[in-house]
Amino acid sequence: MVIAMQDLQQISTVTALSIRSLPQRLGSSTIIVVSIAGVVAVLIGVLTLADSLLRTIGGATQPDRAIVLIKGARAEGGSNLQRTEVSTIQAAPGIGKNAAGHAIASPEVIAVVAVREKKDNARAEVVVRGVTALAFDLRPEIKVIAGRLPQTGLHELLVGQAAANQYKSLDLGNQVTMRGVKWTVVGLFAAEGNLRESELFADAETLMSAYQRTTFQSVAIKLATADSFTTLKDALTTDPSLSVDVVTETQYYSQQYEFLGKILQTIAYIVGGIMAVGAMSGAINCMYSAISARGIEIATLRAIGFSAFSVVASVLAEALLLALIGAAIGAAIAWLLLSGNSFSTQVGMGPVVSQLQVAPSLIVVGVAWACTIGFLGGLVPALRAARIPVATALREI
Repeated sequence: MVIAMQDLQQISTVTALSIRSLPQRLGSSTIIVVSIAGVVAVLIGVLTLADSLLRTIGGATQPDRAIVLIKGARAEGGSNLQRTEVSTIQAAPGIGKNAAGHAIASPEVIAVVAVREKKDNARAEVVVRGVTALAFDLRPEIKVIAGRLPQTGLHELLVGQAAANQYKSLDLGNQVTMRGVKWTVVGLFAAEGNLRESELFADAETLMSAYQRTTFQSVAIKLATADSFTTLKDALTTDPSLSVDVVTETQYYSQQYEFLGKILQTIAYIVGGIMAVGAMSGAINCMYSAISARGIEIATLRAIGFSAFSVVASVLAEALLLALIGAAIGAAIAWLLLSGNSFSTQVGMGPVVSQLQVAPSLIVVGVAWACTIGFLGGLVPALRAARIPVATALREI
């Protein structure tokens, strides 16, 4: 215990001396801090894109909702369901009912409309979802925050809050041209920041008429209970009059979007890894310079009895301190540039607009990444400093 206490006292003393000498090595210290700050900012930034996208998508799914598509279709855009098939689906067991006793099974159709980004006037295509009144029983998270719902038979739109914030001509009272007809925005809705806020809603029959369609593309279903999925799926997939696939809402959106989120995460770690190697090389060089500048100090300490271990610990402590400063700066940059902003990415038939939010867990990842760089960057110079014989170091003074 006496030896351990002595080691701790030596480490504390040498580390304090090292930190006090940092202003004398401001240039090399700044290089380490800036390089690590850049790594952390980029890593957190790209991970935030992936995390925000997956959070936006995940918020739109519930375990008690299912989607029915024509068999073999991977997405709504490739599915077509006849009206007779929709009627059969709506009569299946396992479907929940609303206050009026109607099965909550919403036949839906989708189209796209060209719009312009507010920030740079770039062209984009937004999904217009044709729905019935049952869609709002199905998705209670959708709340009209301004205006009203579209009326049956009229060319009216209910616009998601994220879409209205991102694109021109989607504010309340504006008009959007689809198939040569002007559609009026009569309402805005919020959906807890999820995927639906990137869409426009219209009356399904009116939208089908405008696009000269006779079929729906999907039926979204509210299950009677979360355990009713198997009952519903068995009933629909064994019905000889139907040829459909039934998936939970979570499964459907995972298939559609999870791959993109993983790609973004992979890019973050690849880019962060490449930058980390550069930052680590810079840290090694700078720490070598720092040790050279402290040569007299280290040799003197070793000569009066300080252990090699205390020297190693002090060098690593300095490297980790600089890494933490860099991590704090990088995280602050990422938070200032991203938090509260939004970004859109084209997935499938239309863009998904996500609100960016730097999660605390991502900051922790950034700090851990920085500490790893600092530790590895300081380890080799620290070991070299500890291995220099005291007599040799004193002769070089």
